[in-house]
Amino acid sequence: MSQTEGSGPASSDEQTPQRAILESEIEHGLNELQRPTGGLFLSALSAGLDIGFGPLLMATVATTAAGIWADVTQSLVLANLYAIGFVFVVLGRSELFTEHTTLAVIPVLNGDASTSQLGRLWGVVYAGNVVGAGVFSVIAVTVAPSFGIVEPSAFVELGKQLVDHPVEAKFTAAILAGWLMGLLSWLVSAAQETISRTLFVWLVATTIGIAHLPHCIAGIVEVLPAMLFSSEIGLATFVEFMVVSTVGNAIGGTVFVALLKYGHVVRGGSTTAR
Repeated sequence: MSQTEGSGPASSDEQTPQRAILESEIEHGLNELQRPTGGLFLSALSAGLDIGFGPLLMATVATTAAGIWADVTQSLVLANLYAIGFVFVVLGRSELFTEHTTLAVIPVLNGDASTSQLGRLWGVVYAGNVVGAGVFSVIAVTVAPSFGIVEPSAFVELGKQLVDHPVEAKFTAAILAGWLMGLLSWLVSAAQETISRTLFVWLVATTIGIAHLPHCIAGIVEVLPAMLFSSEIGLATFVEFMVVSTVGNAIGGTVFVALLKYGHVVRGGSTTAR
């Protein structure tokens, strides 16, 4: 017997109602907004570290497959490897900045939280993510070449794919990446099982990877090692990448997912939101 919308969790073969997804987003967002600062930072630090395994595997396989695989094959494989770090982070429930640009905005839109609470969450999570990704980058450039698993040129090539574009192109691409990450948050809330959530994470992250869309946290582990190994990528280029990708990601997740999803559900009369 099917459940009435909003009366409880849907069974595994039913599509989750939009109202239930929105209420889940609001509940999860409030939980994040109310977490102590220390716990938030440690979780964000963990996410910044964990997400680095994707770019590291990309550089490792790019080194191993150099001159062997066709360009198309290598691009498809590397995009799938890029998704691994996101699987670790999202399924591990650690705090990733781009995911929370959507998740935490919705309680504010609903009148359940303040913009100052949102600013605290964004600031703490972003700082923890950046520190974690930066530490992982230093570990990667120290260990991987020494063990002979990554050629420095592989790190440089990964970084160039993100920074060798006009600012306006990088900004637009960053908006698309933020849009996809916000959509991921919505899809994960809609999913009933871990397998479904894993599939959604893989689908979104692989899309970001194959299109070389700039993600402000994962991109650190691509651009920072490239900067450390190549004089062609300087500090100014790295800072520009961080600013453009961060702002673009935030806009993409906030405007194209949080505002639109919240707006169409509320205006459709399918939620109890204020």
